[in-house]
Amino acid sequence: MFVDHAKVYVKGGDGGNGMVAFRREKYMPNGGPAGGDGGKGANVIFEVNEGLRTLMDFRFAHHFKAPRGEHGMSKNMHGANSKDLIVKVPPGTVVIDAKTQEVIADLVENGQQAIIAKGGRGGRGNSRFATPANPAPELSENGEPGQDREVQLELKLLADVGLVGFPSVGKSTLLSVVSAAKPKIAEYHFTTIVPNLGMVETNDGRSFVMADLPGLIEGASQGVGLGHQFLQHIERTRVIVHVIDMAATDGRDPFEDYLTINQELGEYNLRLTERPQIIVANKMDMPEAEENLATFKAQLKDDFPVFPISALTRKGLRELLFTIADMIEHTPEFPLEHDQEEVVTGFHRVVYKHEAEPDPFTITRESDASYLVVGEKVEKLFKMTDFSREESVRRFSRQLRGLGLDKALRERGAKDGDIVKLFEFEFEFVE
Repeated sequence: MFVDHAKVYVKGGDGGNGMVAFRREKYMPNGGPAGGDGGKGANVIFEVNEGLRTLMDFRFAHHFKAPRGEHGMSKNMHGANSKDLIVKVPPGTVVIDAKTQEVIADLVENGQQAIIAKGGRGGRGNSRFATPANPAPELSENGEPGQDREVQLELKLLADVGLVGFPSVGKSTLLSVVSAAKPKIAEYHFTTIVPNLGMVETNDGRSFVMADLPGLIEGASQGVGLGHQFLQHIERTRVIVHVIDMAATDGRDPFEDYLTINQELGEYNLRLTERPQIIVANKMDMPEAEENLATFKAQLKDDFPVFPISALTRKGLRELLFTIADMIEHTPEFPLEHDQEEVVTGFHRVVYKHEAEPDPFTITRESDASYLVVGEKVEKLFKMTDFSREESVRRFSRQLRGLGLDKALRERGAKDGDIVKLFEFEFEFVE
């Protein structure tokens, strides 16, 4: 089964907790703090595997949670870092944050990797907090929570040439005679409901990948018919081969078909109109095809080459394949729309973006007159605090004061004794 969309949940591993410990060895009076740091949590990494062709594996596996780091130990022993969780994806996979719709990674080359969810750093042990004023702190950190997010996976085929056209114009037949691909062919509409790829080799030894894509109909750019399921796969192609039934076996006008398909391509993504295009007048072995071709050429205003062929009898295919190979050699790759700000370094694309610092907290008033505090920064500090130790609690209070939470609560009207909620926990506001 061909699957080109999936939604999964990924979570990086939490960091290991730091430890509170002291040296108690013989002949070591006043040994001091000896609590080790926790290990780093594992990242969730997506890696391209060229042996995969669809996102079928993600129909059954929806959650990917990396292991957490090992906790710190006594004698200043550092907890072990966790091994990254590697998730295999097919080439052409685009990873999108489901919440923000931001493109996280565009994975196209075999072995290419991208960190989708970062693991948290390990918490510090009490030996890290030793100072001249407090040489024996009973204070440590819990591990930093790993990043978690829902992501959408979209597979956009990696093909040099994309065959477009209405249903039953002969795209599958053309692919089957110029390559070893075996697409399903029959005498009814929408025979092709999933993309098919084939490797084509010309007589002079050149080769390229051709994709037979599901037939378009009017309104596809708005999702009619196979809609976006078709159109997303043409975004990476360098050359568009527009196949037209010149014999008009379905009673449609070939020139109207040509205009309709190009309009759908432009409405889906204007950059598709920048692709070089070759018009293939198919079914020239049928009656009235010659007359229709003459009329088509008279109406055509675009400067696209027109190749009359018969995919069934293989007439005209040699010249067509040579022209396609020539056009590919002189046509650069078209990056996806979100790649416009990318800087190419070696074989991989690296995106440099400025990310605004999010607000550390937000305060809202609940129906019971309590104050609810939410915010990524505050929540991270909370999770990294060991509330079983008084020194850790005092440090957490100082951190909140440093973020300006006390001042913000007073400005919202908080008074001594008011309840402040964070997660499912409640605190009493003290002036």
